[in-house]
Amino acid sequence: MKITHIALAIAFLAIGISSTAALDRRVKINNKTSYDIIEFYASHRDAKSWEEDILGRDILPAGSSVMINIDDGTGYCVFDFKAVFSDGDELEKYGNNVCELAEFNYTE
Repeated sequence: MKITHIALAIAFLAIGISSTAALDRRVKINNKTSYDIIEFYASHRDAKSWEEDILGRDILPAGSSVMINIDDGTGYCVFDFKAVFSDGDELEKYGNNVCELAEFNYTE
């Protein structure tokens, strides 16, 4: 009987882990400002530095949106965002749960 309970507990744990790993981490980034976003970073909450610029050579023009897959393979859901704008301003927003967040707006 005790072995059955342990087996069930392990099965539920495995289901929970696999469902967390399968969560959708795509977020629509909306640039509702009058400036282009020239760099965008998303790093999981325990990262020691910003990861690579997700936009690369691209930009996110003022008034535009882009769907970004924030999944970095670590299984994290909570990420910090950093946007660099064409006027030189930088905006950092911490603690974004990308497993629950469908859209993120940059506004003036």
